[in-house]
Amino acid sequence: MSARSRMQAEAAESSAVVRHQIAANAAQLHALGRALRARAPRAVVTCARGSSDHAATFAKYLIETQARLITSSAAPSMSSVYDAATDLRDVVFIAISQSGKSPDLLAAARSARECGALVIALCNTADAPLNEVAHHAIALHAGRETSVAATKSFIASLSALVHLVAEWKQNAELGDALHAAPGQLALSWSLDWSNALDTLRGARNLFVIGRGYSLGIAQEAALKFKETCGLHAEAFSAAEVQHGPMALVGRGFPILAFSQSDDTRDSVESMEREFVARGAHVLAAGGNVAGTTVLRTISAHPVIEPMLMIQSFYGMAATLAFARGFDPDVPPHLRKVTETV
Repeated sequence: MSARSRMQAEAAESSAVVRHQIAANAAQLHALGRALRARAPRAVVTCARGSSDHAATFAKYLIETQARLITSSAAPSMSSVYDAATDLRDVVFIAISQSGKSPDLLAAARSARECGALVIALCNTADAPLNEVAHHAIALHAGRETSVAATKSFIASLSALVHLVAEWKQNAELGDALHAAPGQLALSWSLDWSNALDTLRGARNLFVIGRGYSLGIAQEAALKFKETCGLHAEAFSAAEVQHGPMALVGRGFPILAFSQSDDTRDSVESMEREFVARGAHVLAAGGNVAGTTVLRTISAHPVIEPMLMIQSFYGMAATLAFARGFDPDVPPHLRKVTETV
């Protein structure tokens, strides 16, 4: 895929970024995995904003399924606004940030450390203040990212989380799947999702659906629709959309559904069939439900497939932005680093 924007050019680097990251972080994450096994934490807490928080959603499903530890998301304002300390003894606190500069995230990480947590930072900026707060700083190695829309740094966050959990739980199958991901990311970038454009070019609203490992990328895709395409999109779990949100779905309503090849696929495909029955336009990444527009995907380990699907999505989203009259590199009213207090 040729790059018309910095967003596309940077997303295209994801394969090389993940390949380099795996090698560069191997020794550190092997040692950290050993330390986590010795520590035997009782829970994990994540803390992030924006795209990084979508990576944290992925982390929740990854850690709860692979490490079998309850994993919850911290509200940064508990520290930066309410000054509320929480008992975090024997807890791992994972802060995810591209810049590592946001004051509320720094306050949350400092508070977590003071309250007894082991703080791990996943950050793309080597000299970020967040790295100074953390006990362990894991570099994303995504390189400079100048487009406001995060792409390669988001994928790098997912791969670093997979690497961390694979080492922590000594999961050779997961580690092997991660080592195959760079080649699969390159293939995913080459996939043609242009058959989604007719449905989305004139859309005003849509739902993005996922479940389990793919819920985080559904959230990420919904954000990218908003910031790069001027398109209002909301992300839902396939298990939740059938409640109140389903009232909005009727003839011609667009749906983008992500499903990986695990036990969650049946529920996603069940919702796709109901959407089709209502006359909705369903774009399906994963699976092959009659009446949907199928977006090609690469088969891989279920933990890796969402990473591959969001890579294909990024290329389509940038193309859609131009088709809708937007520059994906310069979304209105946004800037690259948001420093929330």
